[in-house]
Amino acid sequence: QVELAESGGGLVQPGGSLRLSCLASGGPFSIYAMGWFRQTPGKEREFVCGISRSSGTTRYAGFVKGRFTVYRDNAENTVYLQMNNLKPEDTAVYSCAARQFVLPDSSPDNYDYWGLGTQVTVSS
Repeated sequence: QVELAESGGGLVQPGGSLRLSCLASGGPFSIYAMGWFRQTPGKEREFVCGISRSSGTTRYAGFVKGRFTVYRDNAENTVYLQMNNLKPEDTAVYSCAARQFVLPDSSPDNYDYWGLGTQVTVSS
């Protein structure tokens, strides 16, 4: 059992940067692989990136194109998403998710715990 809470979203101009944080509480954070997803109204959740429980493996969606970096600090019970060179099409609610496996997965159906999300808006 773990509770997740995202923060760090906001309004940013195209080309700008944001760092999202996902704080976990109530459970042993290090046993969970973590994923970041994003969603706009009326659309399905879209995989952004994931990280294994000890940071040995990361995976990214193709649209990231080297712009995003996921990392975690298990001592702080936090996973981060550094987002650089943001584009208007990156506008979405970004959510973190946890699954009790070594490796992350690209399907939202394979995660058990979700945060409520944080809004990222990229606009000039």
